[in-house]
Amino acid sequence: MRDEEGGRMEVRRGMLDVDDLEARVGEGAIDTVVVAFTDHYGRLHGKRFDATHFLDVGFGHGTHGCDYLLTVDMEMEPVPGYRYANWEKGYGDFHMVPDPTTLRVASWLDRTAMVLCDLYDTRTGEPVAVAPRTILKRQLERAARAGYHVKAASELEYFLYTDSYREVAEGGYRYPTPAGWYIEDYHLLQGTREEFYHGRVRRHLAASGIPVENSKGEWGRGQHEMNVAYADVLDMADRHTVMKHAMKEIADQEGVSVTFMAKPSMSEAGSSCHLHVSLWDGERNVFPGDVPMGPIRCSDLFRWFLGGWMARVPELMVLMAPTVNSYKRYQDGSWAPTRIAWSYDNRTAGFRVVGHDDSLRIECRIPGADVNPYLAYAGVVAAGLDGIADQTEPPEMFDGDVYRAESVPHVPRHLRDAVELFAASDFVRDVFGSEMQQHYTHFFRSEQQAFDAAVTDWERIRYFERI
Repeated sequence: MRDEEGGRMEVRRGMLDVDDLEARVGEGAIDTVVVAFTDHYGRLHGKRFDATHFLDVGFGHGTHGCDYLLTVDMEMEPVPGYRYANWEKGYGDFHMVPDPTTLRVASWLDRTAMVLCDLYDTRTGEPVAVAPRTILKRQLERAARAGYHVKAASELEYFLYTDSYREVAEGGYRYPTPAGWYIEDYHLLQGTREEFYHGRVRRHLAASGIPVENSKGEWGRGQHEMNVAYADVLDMADRHTVMKHAMKEIADQEGVSVTFMAKPSMSEAGSSCHLHVSLWDGERNVFPGDVPMGPIRCSDLFRWFLGGWMARVPELMVLMAPTVNSYKRYQDGSWAPTRIAWSYDNRTAGFRVVGHDDSLRIECRIPGADVNPYLAYAGVVAAGLDGIADQTEPPEMFDGDVYRAESVPHVPRHLRDAVELFAASDFVRDVFGSEMQQHYTHFFRSEQQAFDAAVTDWERIRYFERI
């Protein structure tokens, strides 16, 4: 990577610029470029380019993809009822424009690089308003106009199973075998047994532009957590997305499987994605200050950001808990928060404030591992900025077991409840726009309707013989 005067700048390991890519293609070290974007679920879609053709054409001009991909369900079926794209409009194209700052080696794949794209309307040339990355970028533009940027880290949990994805599918996803057979939270012996996978993930992420801090056993059997270094929030959302995709492909290569379901088993803890967030002015974290709040000393900006975020949780819950399964995780005493309270270094609270001085930050424990990071972080920024604008005071710090605090507001208990709060929110319409609100209301309602029409194993076990 070169600066404006043509000199070399320090590059994060695994990241590439056009000169690096040209050199590696010339050496034969890279012959394929994955050109990708995320759908509403946070899944990567895209194309594999011949690397030479990508350098000749794709890097500068991008490529096209069918706009139905922003209207599909989990089975890739186009869902009717969207205004953005539908059969009446003929399902045209959007323009996939590579973001050169995301170009990286995909070290877990053979001779492959990867780049993430922003989506643009082929007729107007404007960003696609309902694309997840666009939604986050627009909130970051609001932050920049106010003089701030946001840093964040995703703390992502998952379960590892010894069965391959195909074996789990052929078994109806009923009884996959956990890689561990007892609770392995921080447990090094059980972690060593699973190091064939977790170690490979750490090495490939680090070699692919995603600096890794550590991995550790979690509360469930076969459950682990992968922690990567914090970054500006758009970069973190990109890292989160690539990490999750890479972990699935590495599992596939190893003949095992991982799941990022929020609650894959009734008998195990759920998997979370704790979001660590701080607000910055240049190189200065603006959260520390002289205002005493419990054991911390913070700024007014911290108070108001926290107050705004907490106040908007019900309306933005679908951006943190996007599936029917998400809400199965919110059970008292399960390490998942059930109530909207804040505490200092208290894992029973939905908002756990941690750190001090320059490391002071807010850890939101509400999102599950099934979260789309672009949407979740967009909600965080929107709510925090709203809190600053309105000088929203947070409630008093809670001291004790939040699970027992019946007077503290509960998070929405079901996707059905959460989506109706989102749909009726003037705040959502004002900060995200009516197009985004309508589009995602339809998306989340469609997800709920698909579940409502399904016949579950629970129903068969309960009613087949005895009803």
